[in-house]
Amino acid sequence: MRTHPGEVAAQRRAGVRQGSHGSSRTRPEIPEVAAEFLRGQRMVVAGAADDHGRVWAGALTGPAGFADPRDERTIVLRALPASGDPLHGLFTSERDLGLLAIEPRTRRRMRVNGTAVQAGDSLVVRTEQVYANCPKYLQTREPTSAPGTPAAPVRGTALEGSHQAWITAADTFFIATRAEGFGADVSHRGGNPGFVRVTGPHTLEFPDYQGNNMFMTLGNLELDPAAGLLFAGWERGETLQLTGRAEVEWGDRRVVRFELDEYVHLTGTIPSAWTAPGYHRFNPPV
Repeated sequence: MRTHPGEVAAQRRAGVRQGSHGSSRTRPEIPEVAAEFLRGQRMVVAGAADDHGRVWAGALTGPAGFADPRDERTIVLRALPASGDPLHGLFTSERDLGLLAIEPRTRRRMRVNGTAVQAGDSLVVRTEQVYANCPKYLQTREPTSAPGTPAAPVRGTALEGSHQAWITAADTFFIATRAEGFGADVSHRGGNPGFVRVTGPHTLEFPDYQGNNMFMTLGNLELDPAAGLLFAGWERGETLQLTGRAEVEWGDRRVVRFELDEYVHLTGTIPSAWTAPGYHRFNPPV
């Protein structure tokens, strides 16, 4: 895979350029250990751009085994984005897709980037990048219920007070990005409650903590500022999806600032009861 110029630019800005370290070093094949991990998951996060170039992140859920690797480069997801989810209906034709399989109970996670197309009630994913991430900043929690029935979405262009409180209290969210010719990607962001700061009804910001120095998210943002954020309401089985643009303020303390275009609030999309979170010991103080 060719070198991603956005990742190179981000690494240089951060002063950590490491040869070809980045997405160009990932492989498209699914190792057996990764296949077994996928088969055990009951939720994955998906990210893609819609027909207007807006990027969204959403949750796909099902019983263990709903994410089924069929061969070394094919995954069948026996689930589709819920009605009302901005990702719903996008995959009637093939398009770029980023996936994050995450198991909060064990702090294990892996990313799968490639393309996907709908086949009946499933998504068929052709992999281009498959790789594991470290457990840093990932809070432990485990579902104790099944997802409910998704209700009609609530949409808006300015965050209500309840949404602002939700975001401010979050210890976890997911961010989807994309870059033309380099595909889509979904990543996890975690920290102690308060690490995401709402600065207005259309804006929020969060620190970019030290990670694996691949800069796949920030690299995409170097080429395309479109981004989608997903906040999970673990206690109520809700999701809050935001789409807009993100910009990185580079310095000793990197900060990502996000400007909202639209939000979608859905209920019944994820399990409605989880165990209390166990915060990662490396979470920086807020």
